[in-house]
Amino acid sequence: MDWYQRYLAGTGRAPAVWMLIGFLVTFAVTRGITRRIHAKAARGPGQPGPPGPGRGGLSDIYIGGVHVHHQVWGIVLVLAAGLLQFRYSPRPPWAEVLAALFGAGAALTLDEFALWFHLDDVYWSKAGRQSIDAILIAGALGAVLLVQASPVGAATGRGQLAAWLYLVTVAANLATAAVCIIKGKLATGLIGIVVPVVAIIGAIRLAKPSSAWARRRYSGAKLARSQHRFGPAYQSRRDRLRDLLGGRPDSAGRYR
Repeated sequence: MDWYQRYLAGTGRAPAVWMLIGFLVTFAVTRGITRRIHAKAARGPGQPGPPGPGRGGLSDIYIGGVHVHHQVWGIVLVLAAGLLQFRYSPRPPWAEVLAALFGAGAALTLDEFALWFHLDDVYWSKAGRQSIDAILIAGALGAVLLVQASPVGAATGRGQLAAWLYLVTVAANLATAAVCIIKGKLATGLIGIVVPVVAIIGAIRLAKPSSAWARRRYSGAKLARSQHRFGPAYQSRRDRLRDLLGGRPDSAGRYR
């Protein structure tokens, strides 16, 4: 297709497109499967509806009595795709195939981010929402990297002055992104590395009250403003989005 060659393959963005597609599709399918398995397990024996895990239909995978989480398959996919890409540097369409496999592996791995962050099976607990945060950040980074040719731009012009201006610009961009992270805005900081205006806005605005920046620099009215901005209403908006993607926890802290 002419548009594919012109706007994607011709600009070197085709692998990034397929990586993002593999990431998003795999996450959607994986969450759909895990939520169905969990719903079957919650019904238990003797309850109406499809049978629970191990009695037909979808179920968790056990090898030698050990539950093999899907992050294991994700790590294998990421490693295999990376090794093949580094070793052979294949041309299209195999470069796009490896990119899609890498994106799928990344989705499987990050969907259980909370498990390897806490070193505990917290997938269906409230702490499991951190996996949704990781997915959102990775998806946003994949989208902005698809649009941007380079995370830090490229030096234009020749000569020592142009080189120094480029280095100063990159340093300033990274500094504002670091300020965002210190202010407790991890997603803003990471995306700001690629889109400098996001980092600038995030660095100017208030820090989260629990961040290192706020603990050291905020008190009185400014701390109260931060607590109000990032208070229950802010948390409620975040939780609605995360629950839409990952499931809504009940009073016991378990996902439905």
